[in-house]
Amino acid sequence: MNFTLKIWRQKNQKDEGRFETYEVKNISPDASFLEMLDILNNQLVLENCDPVAFDHDCREGICGSCGMMINGRAHGKGRKQATCDVRMRSFTDGETITVEPWRANPFPVIKDLIVDRSAFDRIMQAGGFISVRTGSAPDANSIPVCKDNAEEAMDAAACIGCGACVAACPNSSAMLFVAAKVSQLALLPQGQPERKERVQRMITQMDKEGFGNCSNNYACEAECPKGISVMHIARLNREFLTAKLT
Repeated sequence: MNFTLKIWRQKNQKDEGRFETYEVKNISPDASFLEMLDILNNQLVLENCDPVAFDHDCREGICGSCGMMINGRAHGKGRKQATCDVRMRSFTDGETITVEPWRANPFPVIKDLIVDRSAFDRIMQAGGFISVRTGSAPDANSIPVCKDNAEEAMDAAACIGCGACVAACPNSSAMLFVAAKVSQLALLPQGQPERKERVQRMITQMDKEGFGNCSNNYACEAECPKGISVMHIARLNREFLTAKLT
């Protein structure tokens, strides 16, 4: 398969950046999107050109570091997949593919397709830690948790912090990310001691980082590679209001 790639190139945060066009040929339909970029970078190195910088790590849809906009969609047009899960057979032979970094003020471009997502780290740090003394591993039934709560907490904990929700939102809102992190602890007994302080601190930090407000666009849920439900945002709002009122 052959493709024309329009890729955003930007040297650093201060550089204006621009699109550059590249041709890649004889790409296997089974190759992943990142493997295709590896092939492009090999070409560029052989031509003594600067390779395209992009984030990646596990390449198994687990770490969330490979996020980028592909033809205007976060992680591409598929559902519940990270960029590394995208296979080139999902494109048409000869297609022109536009590749950009996440577009959000709290995610400044470091270089090319790599953005600084440390704002997410600071939100997590603002949430603090759990002060429950766990000691050694407890017996399986020593802390009863109902199945519904356990399942919902696990669904929220599936968030990999890739930033697709922010990139997809017209307001660059981080509500789905924060909601998932608050929800997974609010549903479990271990998260109760700091429950009220945690949600207030995390939302305060989210606002400080410059993320926008949620307007129920639902693009975050649609583009989330782990399918995190917007129902967690409803819980986040309830948690925050309860904390402020009590």
